[in-house]
Amino acid sequence: MENQRSEKRAEIMAAPALIEARNLRKSFQAGAGVFVETGRRVRAVDDVSLALAPGETLAIVGESGCGKTTLARMLLRLIEPDAGEICFQGRDLLAAGGAELRALRREMQMVFQDPFASLNPRLRVEAIVGEPLEIHEPHLGRAKRRERVRATLETAGLGADAMPKYPHEFSGGQRQRIGIARALALRPKLVVADEPVSALDVSVGAQILELLQALQREFALTYLLISHSLPVVAQLATRVAVMQAGRFVEVGEADQVLSRPAHPYTQALLAAVPEVPGLALP
Repeated sequence: MENQRSEKRAEIMAAPALIEARNLRKSFQAGAGVFVETGRRVRAVDDVSLALAPGETLAIVGESGCGKTTLARMLLRLIEPDAGEICFQGRDLLAAGGAELRALRREMQMVFQDPFASLNPRLRVEAIVGEPLEIHEPHLGRAKRRERVRATLETAGLGADAMPKYPHEFSGGQRQRIGIARALALRPKLVVADEPVSALDVSVGAQILELLQALQREFALTYLLISHSLPVVAQLATRVAVMQAGRFVEVGEADQVLSRPAHPYTQALLAAVPEVPGLALP
């Protein structure tokens, strides 16, 4: 089994990068406070480089505020970096605009942390999941779009009976499935999952992790996983990048980083992990 995993990792890493970033930097104006100098800029991401091969899962792990989500949003161009380069399938993402940027964005989707805040409460599920199709595939007729929505919801573990309902009629786990369906509607190549189970209880979160694994196998997805939970990372990740104060301090194969950490910060994170049934570290 270990040989099969090693062969799979070697196959993944031999492929050209799906997305590659070099020397990304991003700083923000610090808010005024007792211990913060007014007008000072805080560097959230500091000279970070990474590459994701098709089909792999790279987990970026670290404490809250270390820059994980800022980095993820830059990679999707939801916010602009102060410096650096991003290439997606060999194309300069930061130089793209108009139709080219729209075409690139349909290949990159995001699953958000909070399944309660990330869904528009005024829209029915059919409209939420169908919205990306309306934007990127306006030529689809209503009947075809409805069928795509139904099929995508089914893939995420929900039936057609969810389509006319509103988000408040669902549990947290079901709402996250709706968010996953919305991300998958365009059949993207890259999915950024930002703390996808942190707002859910352990048993529901485990079901969502299993769903993400099944979807990756079915659609050959590439995942960028943002998480502070090392047990979650252990279940999903091919590689791990440990982030501290805006920088990567350790990057490597998931098994190696989680079982034989080299950096003191990684060692401290691992030492602080409580035992969680069903989500054991290697």
